[in-house]
Amino acid sequence: MPTLGCHLSVARGYAAMGADAVSIGATTFAFFTRNPRGGNARALDPADVDGLRALMSEHGFGRLVAHAPYTMNLCSQKPETIDFARRAMAGDLERLESLPGNYYNFHPGSHVGQGAEEGIRLICQGLNEVLDPGQATTVLLETMAGKGTEVGRSFEELARIIDGTDHDELLGVCLDTCHVSDAGYDIASDLDGVLDEFDRVIGLGRLRALHLNDSKNPMGAHKDRHEKIGLGTLGTPTFAAVMTSPRLAGLPMILETPNDLAGYAAEIALLRRMAAGEAV
Repeated sequence: MPTLGCHLSVARGYAAMGADAVSIGATTFAFFTRNPRGGNARALDPADVDGLRALMSEHGFGRLVAHAPYTMNLCSQKPETIDFARRAMAGDLERLESLPGNYYNFHPGSHVGQGAEEGIRLICQGLNEVLDPGQATTVLLETMAGKGTEVGRSFEELARIIDGTDHDELLGVCLDTCHVSDAGYDIASDLDGVLDEFDRVIGLGRLRALHLNDSKNPMGAHKDRHEKIGLGTLGTPTFAAVMTSPRLAGLPMILETPNDLAGYAAEIALLRRMAAGEAV
């Protein structure tokens, strides 16, 4: 059975997120480690975390995919922004040790006119400062759509970050279906070809999670606007191919479509039907 979920709010606590996931048929979920626009992280309640861990064990959950705040930019022009990003990541990773063995996903950053080369250097420098070889969390670089000065718009840029990080065994990749299409990778017509290229440049062993999003934009638009599954330019056949690909089986798959809980429940059910080979 595929490991499917969506972004959930941490406002009511960790066990409540797990209960919400169960209520919509999910066996994983994503959550922001702190306000997605930055700020302080929610205080941890050990009993609350234990409640989530018990629920995950009872319902056969896969790995969770925590998400860093959008404002975290490891390759900013501003030293204070870089300092915040490094402190936030270090703090998030320390807190995630209470949920060992899961994933921490982040947007690599925007070089803000410094150039991709300098952006990659700064990202590697930040990761080398923050990553602890003893940590139980794998950090995932997200594939980006390439809007503005985003770093991570190509598999090559992600590979260079991985190659420039001392403890690269702690790094993986989260592939966002909307982002890679917007970046110019033709997953709608040639999913296997895109996965072949990923394998050649990065290695499929690095692919640890997926963000499942349709796109409001044509391939190569570099805009990053998510759409509900089947209602965008990728369309239902793309997601049917994703759900039946043996190369992607077992990975946690997170929906980030514009939906409420009921909408996510419907999409999860739809994706499970696709995985079973049913007509949709």
